[in-house]
Amino acid sequence: MWVSTFQGIGYLENDQFVSISGVPGGVVRSLAEDTAGNLWVASQDAGLLRVSPAHDVRQMSWATLGHKDFAVTLAADGLQGGLWLGFYQGGIAHLADGQVRASYAAANGMGEGFVGHLRFDQDGVLWAATEGGLSRVKNGRVVTLTSKSGLPCDTVHWSMEDDAHSLWLYMACGLVRIARPELDVWAAAMDKAEVDKETDATQVIHPMVFDSSDGVTTVAFRNGISPLVAKSSDGRLWFVTENGVSVIDPGHSAFNNLPPPVHVEQVTADRKIYDATSDSSGQLRLPALIRDLEIHYTALSLVAPEKNRFKIKLEGWDRDWQDVGNRRQAFYTNLPPRDYRFRVIASNNSGVWNETGAALAFSIAPAYYQTAWFRTLAVVMFLSVLWSAHRIRLRVIERHQAEITALNEGLMKAQEQERTRIAGELHDGVMQQISALSLMLGTARRKIPSDLEVKAEIRDVQEKLIQVGTEVRQLSHDLHPSSLKDRGLPEALRAYCREFSRVRGLSVSCNADDNVGELSRGAALALYRISQEAIGNAATHGAAQHVDVRLTRSNSRVTLTVVDDGHGFDPHRIGASGGLGLINMRERARQLNGTFELDCGLGRGTTVRIAIPFRPAM
Repeated sequence: MWVSTFQGIGYLENDQFVSISGVPGGVVRSLAEDTAGNLWVASQDAGLLRVSPAHDVRQMSWATLGHKDFAVTLAADGLQGGLWLGFYQGGIAHLADGQVRASYAAANGMGEGFVGHLRFDQDGVLWAATEGGLSRVKNGRVVTLTSKSGLPCDTVHWSMEDDAHSLWLYMACGLVRIARPELDVWAAAMDKAEVDKETDATQVIHPMVFDSSDGVTTVAFRNGISPLVAKSSDGRLWFVTENGVSVIDPGHSAFNNLPPPVHVEQVTADRKIYDATSDSSGQLRLPALIRDLEIHYTALSLVAPEKNRFKIKLEGWDRDWQDVGNRRQAFYTNLPPRDYRFRVIASNNSGVWNETGAALAFSIAPAYYQTAWFRTLAVVMFLSVLWSAHRIRLRVIERHQAEITALNEGLMKAQEQERTRIAGELHDGVMQQISALSLMLGTARRKIPSDLEVKAEIRDVQEKLIQVGTEVRQLSHDLHPSSLKDRGLPEALRAYCREFSRVRGLSVSCNADDNVGELSRGAALALYRISQEAIGNAATHGAAQHVDVRLTRSNSRVTLTVVDDGHGFDPHRIGASGGLGLINMRERARQLNGTFELDCGLGRGTTVRIAIPFRPAM
């Protein structure tokens, strides 16, 4: 029997204490003997010591093992050889041939915090008791059994297997027994999850818990001395507690195999009590607008009713089962109107569960504004209001556009009236004066002898004056196109193209849709002026040989296209807006809420396209 003291270590032989020289004194946390007969000593201050069978001592500091803290528990590996160490601040390490061969921490799946005990089972699997649960190390993989898997809490002080192969854990919340089949199912689920990554690794166990009511001291102490538990030859477990030594005989511990019957007692909705029994329709009907709902349930177990544990689930609301301990009421607030099914299962003091449990079907009636017809009506009304607002908005926009169009057409009519006045003044005033001057020059030329040179000069002046009169007459005609008013835009445009071809000697073809003849006067006048400007630019600036004019009506829009084969021009050289003629055409299209497009380039002619909304003549 090896013994450690503050002065050193030794062993008892023939009722005598034999001290080992060369081993420093201090606090010794754990002793362990490996398969080679070496004794390992975890000294808090001196580090890890190895005492050979010949009593040779070798010392390793904790820093050489990669730790700032110290080991509190040791366990010899009977299969791989070497030594496993569990550390005060968490994590374990495997030491073999003087080197750390493997180490595991919380990042590898280990339970977090203090490692209080290490143990190998009969299959060579290492079990580590930690503050974060019971960790299992097998084939280099670590999984941890915690309260999420069914343990009553997380902190585990030690683990031990009894003669029936059940696992016993001393935890901060009591002494726990896990039946071997439960543990095997959990371990198999963990192994399967490692092979198949898509497998759900959640597997819940149902342990038996002994607490203070059974005489077990339940305190979360951190002793830091190992081992704290031993199994005697008669199968009893001896373990150290904060107040002394306790013993339990697993072979003679009472076990309750009877699952408790479960019953839902009553329902309280907004402080009004309802009978939990269903009506003839098969479910309990509750009124609308329930704010606070309580469901009372219980389980019948006369052995230790305070140890009954419950799990509840409200189908239609909860996703998973809720472990509520020994609480016998379920609380819900502001449940929406629908059908529900409340389920409750319970276990007895030995952890035997009644998986069938009890169920209660109930429904919460909707208020009038929570019904489907009301919501449908509200959606319909909202869509109707939205549609009405949209229509009103469209009407406002259409009225506004109509006012703008009317204003623009009025402006164009005023401009045309001014052009008509100017054309009349040119015809009645300027043309009369030019005609009179021409007659006067003719009379003067006849009175002068024919041999004088001045007579020839007067004749030239008279011819120039006649030419000016012709141009003024053409300008007067262009300012006031009577054919547009009398015959409509299509025929007026065709006539203008024929006249332009005859006078200017330029080939101008015109294809005008007669349906455009119903276009309002202002819009027709604007398109006529744009075509005049575009054809004139093609002849004057583009040196074109042919001009193609097309006037079409389609999909409530009127499109005027003028294409020439002239030498074109570079639009960048005359600015973004273009010359005065382009500005006039663009402005006329804008006044009619239309679009203006210009496609041109050096050596490839020019295309002018105007598209305006169709507005019939009033």
